[in-house]
Amino acid sequence: MSVNTSNNSRWILLVIVAMGLLLVTLDNSILYTALPTLVKEMGANHTESLWMVNAYPLVMAGLLIGTGSLGDKLGHKKLFLVGLTIFGLASLLAAFSPNPEWLIASRAILAIGAASMMPATLALLRLTFHDPREFNIAVAIWGSISTIGASLGPVVSGLLLNHFWWGSVFLINVPVVIIAIIGTFIYAPKGHTENSKPWDLISALQFMIGLTGLVLFIKEVFKSDASGIIIIAAAIAALSGLFSFARRQKKSEHPMLDFSIFRIPQLSAGVIGAFVCMFAIAGLELITSQRFQLIGDMTPLEAGLMVASLAIGALLTTVIGGSIAHKTGVRPLLSGGMLVATVGVCVLIWGFPEVSLVVFSLVLIGMGLGLVMAVASSAIVGSVPHDVAGVASSVEEVSYEMGSLLAVSIIGSLMLNIYQSVIQLPQGISVKAKEGVEEAMSIVQHSANNKSLFTAVAQAYDHAYIIASIVIGVVLLVTAVVSFYLLRKKEK
Repeated sequence: MSVNTSNNSRWILLVIVAMGLLLVTLDNSILYTALPTLVKEMGANHTESLWMVNAYPLVMAGLLIGTGSLGDKLGHKKLFLVGLTIFGLASLLAAFSPNPEWLIASRAILAIGAASMMPATLALLRLTFHDPREFNIAVAIWGSISTIGASLGPVVSGLLLNHFWWGSVFLINVPVVIIAIIGTFIYAPKGHTENSKPWDLISALQFMIGLTGLVLFIKEVFKSDASGIIIIAAAIAALSGLFSFARRQKKSEHPMLDFSIFRIPQLSAGVIGAFVCMFAIAGLELITSQRFQLIGDMTPLEAGLMVASLAIGALLTTVIGGSIAHKTGVRPLLSGGMLVATVGVCVLIWGFPEVSLVVFSLVLIGMGLGLVMAVASSAIVGSVPHDVAGVASSVEEVSYEMGSLLAVSIIGSLMLNIYQSVIQLPQGISVKAKEGVEEAMSIVQHSANNKSLFTAVAQAYDHAYIIASIVIGVVLLVTAVVSFYLLRKKEK
């Protein structure tokens, strides 16, 4: 029996794919708790710190559509191996970055490797698991790994920072990459390749320009000292890039993204569910880990363990949801999960900043989002033919990455804007404290009036935290209603 068709090899392949996925999702969130340390060690300003986080999901989201179709053309096994190699080398570059600019560039290269790997992970499962029940279970495990990686990034970061220098948060990737490369050579199926379809580099660049413009637009709009010129330039880049991409796809005989797939209600609901899941997870992890380190005086490890409550909640429901999805269908799990997560956000707002209530609310939110992730990925990839599995996987991954990217851009910028708008600085304190909470806490350590300044900073930041949480809760609730409507027809 072929190694790629035996029962054991299918599940071994799932483990290998999960290793690659874990690396990608860990690096998406691993800087949330490491960011204060990086800012201090590298002397990075607020803008540089946001780009340290955002360079990774931005480049990845911009490339994912292209790498998905490239995987259909060249083979997903080959692209997975290429992605792993780039990811491992870029991890070494990031670990020994001498300045913020070098780290931002290294994160962008990491994203190139991640963008090559991500569509291949789900496409390889689609090509390997043919039984619907096994496929649902495999994708549910895949989804739980994605949730765990996103949630455990801050924990891993905290553990490493407690014992090693900041570069260890990237260096840890290298041995995992080596193991995954060896396993992929042995167990991954070669799969079908579609050599007749040309790969469209221009479309990939158009999509990247559009996304970059969109992120710059969002960041600038939420600034208290926003530049009209930058806003206009970013808006033009976003509109021209995304419009030209869409136009090119409609005219192409071999589109990189066939927009007709979005007419499938199950796929559209899955895309929205995947996007909002990561929007909520990334947004809550970012603001919670930052708040309890900067204001609550937690260590990176303690803050990481707190936000890992999301992963604990998700673990309780993701695999269960995947195992029963073939009986219940997508609708009750997707819409119901969003409602559970909404309730969790309400508990968070009510109980904040009591640590025990915050942890309980994060577990509840994770349980709701775990149900969503159990079916969102299979709803997307399982609703299209095998020959476009790579494109569907890319759409799914773009949804997750866009959720993470826009959460950091929107929630991070919103927090800064509210903080700057409401803080009342005590007399004699430098206006530099108004630039951001990191700058303010640095001034607190050297201020004679430190108690009054700390109180002012804490009140302003906590006000921003509550507003940001309300925004996330509203997004979850609206998504529950929209997905319920999209899936109103009886699932076949």
